[in-house]
Amino acid sequence: MVATNPVQLTMTVLSLILRLIQSLPSGWAGATLSHLGVFSGGKTPSKSRSEFWNGDIPWVTPKDMKSAEIATSEDHVTQDALNAGGLALLPENAVLFVVRSGILRRMFPTAVTRVQCTINQDLKALQLFKPEMARYIQVLSWGFERFILEKLTKTGTTVESLKFGDFANQPFPLPPLEEQHRIVQKVDELMALCDRLEQQTSDQLEAHETLVDTLLDTLTQSENTTELADNWARLAAHFDTLFTTEQSIDKLKQTILQLAVMGRLVEQDVGDESAEQLIERIAAQKAETGNGKRRTSKPPKSGTAESQPFQIPSTWAWVPLRQTGLTSTGKTPSTKNASFFSGDIPFIGPGQVTAAGKINAPEKHLSEEGILQSEEALPGDILTVCIGGSIGKTAIVTERCGFNQQLNKIRPVLVQPRYLLAAINADFFQHSIREKATGSATPIINRSKWESIAIPLAPLTEQKRIVQKVDELMALCDQLKERINQASEARCQLAEAVVENALN
Repeated sequence: MVATNPVQLTMTVLSLILRLIQSLPSGWAGATLSHLGVFSGGKTPSKSRSEFWNGDIPWVTPKDMKSAEIATSEDHVTQDALNAGGLALLPENAVLFVVRSGILRRMFPTAVTRVQCTINQDLKALQLFKPEMARYIQVLSWGFERFILEKLTKTGTTVESLKFGDFANQPFPLPPLEEQHRIVQKVDELMALCDRLEQQTSDQLEAHETLVDTLLDTLTQSENTTELADNWARLAAHFDTLFTTEQSIDKLKQTILQLAVMGRLVEQDVGDESAEQLIERIAAQKAETGNGKRRTSKPPKSGTAESQPFQIPSTWAWVPLRQTGLTSTGKTPSTKNASFFSGDIPFIGPGQVTAAGKINAPEKHLSEEGILQSEEALPGDILTVCIGGSIGKTAIVTERCGFNQQLNKIRPVLVQPRYLLAAINADFFQHSIREKATGSATPIINRSKWESIAIPLAPLTEQKRIVQKVDELMALCDQLKERINQASEARCQLAEAVVENALN
């Protein structure tokens, strides 16, 4: 594997070069950008004036600032738009800066024009008195990006913006013109090297992930315990070289969950109560504890062969999710009544449910009065996001809370909550959620479809053994991921030290 992230290495090289030139060697000077050229802004021509649009003059906006050079743009304007005023035709070798955009939270895009163009109001253009300095000014902005974002940018209510006056009058190190050219040449060489390194890394990662996928698939596709043991031994022999990225470990976690709900993770015990007997007990207890607000389950019935995505042990059974507990959908109390949100009971929405199966701290809290207008979840209940981009994310509740209508809940009855959590998080169940969801922009799966998805139900005592084994293996995966992160950080520090020594 490659020693470090090429993008990080690129930024390390740039920041170290700029750190060196801040010492202002002989012949250098501090200069503001406003002394090196003339700044100008842009505007958006009236959208209602069709004669202003679809011309042949590039009209550059922040969405076009994805590369170091501007040769074209998504939108174009006409000469009529320029004649109307407020737009100037910029020459080649003008330097463009994004001055207003949410992207300024994390980066400071700049580009050099390679064609005549114009810009909108979210950009500023610097037309240099010496246009041949354009690439150096761009390299300068890359090297000082962190400083610009931290010191020369302000946070607005909707988007970030550059403190343009401060930016234009900020002194930056300026070497003689010939030295500028040598610096740009060296940066270009290093950037090309980093590009090759990034491509090499991408190719290696793609091959690595393909190998991991192939070997993990052999585990879930094993036809019997003997074949599974052989496939696991083959994988275990190369464990240290296979699971070297966070992505590969996440895939290993998914495979563990899949094996768990296939009945392949622990041994079956013929003395265990069967799943069919457990289903009967669940139905009886639900009938006793259910209230008038909840639908009673249909008589227990195992899934048909056509509905089974994989084979399970003979003592297990396929059942709709609703037969394993009591289900409900959340609700948001009226925001017009402030007293509903004046307590300390967490109110959970999709944003609090993480991909790791945790529930983050909520933004809102309910009162006792408020939770009566919502839906209550108790420790051991399971919440699944049923609307939006995070559809399918699932977490187990650890403290009493309310939750909104974008979440479905199941309260397990005589079923291990963590076993049920593993089943819902397994690939087959997540695939069913996406398959049954409606809406492309905003996927939605209603409660009826969600609770109808069949899961493989193991005997209760086997569920406990499965949960224990899953917890053990997941802990090992987390430890492995932590070691990988520590090693990656160490490699980055080493790379920075090597580059710094090379430049000294």
